[in-house]
Amino acid sequence: MSEPHEVRLRPPRNAVDRRALGWWRVRLLIATAVPVAVLAALGAFVGPARTWLLATAGAVAVLGLGCTAFLPAWWFRVHRWEVTEDAVYVRTGALWQEWRIAPMSRIQTVDTVRGPLEQAFRLATVTVTTASSKGAIRVEGLDHELAAELAERLTAITRATPGDAT
Repeated sequence: MSEPHEVRLRPPRNAVDRRALGWWRVRLLIATAVPVAVLAALGAFVGPARTWLLATAGAVAVLGLGCTAFLPAWWFRVHRWEVTEDAVYVRTGALWQEWRIAPMSRIQTVDTVRGPLEQAFRLATVTVTTASSKGAIRVEGLDHELAAELAERLTAITRATPGDAT
């Protein structure tokens, strides 16, 4: 049996699916529309507070639309993932970037999730659970067929990988 490769922090090679841009935009639009609608409705019915409620609704709308226009493209440039025979590598985040490595010997479960919006965009999220106190590693924005193949591959690799004795 060959000796395993060194597992070290390095940039993952794969980008998420381009459809993740639309998925992120819709999520941000919903996150913007709900508070704007509530503030606008309250502004319509609460006369004494109408001015500040409608002004706040407008500010939230402008901020939300700005985030919707800017953040998804930034996230697309930053979010990366890769699976090797030795580990799962993930880099996420915008302002605070997080780089995580899950050695195959530490993986406990592999799950795929497809919420309603992900289904609409034919995307899925692969969640890799390890013994880490930091929690699971999530690879979001994958083509749903690729996510299923990735989950199968990870399951096969981890089944064939001896546990870490440390």
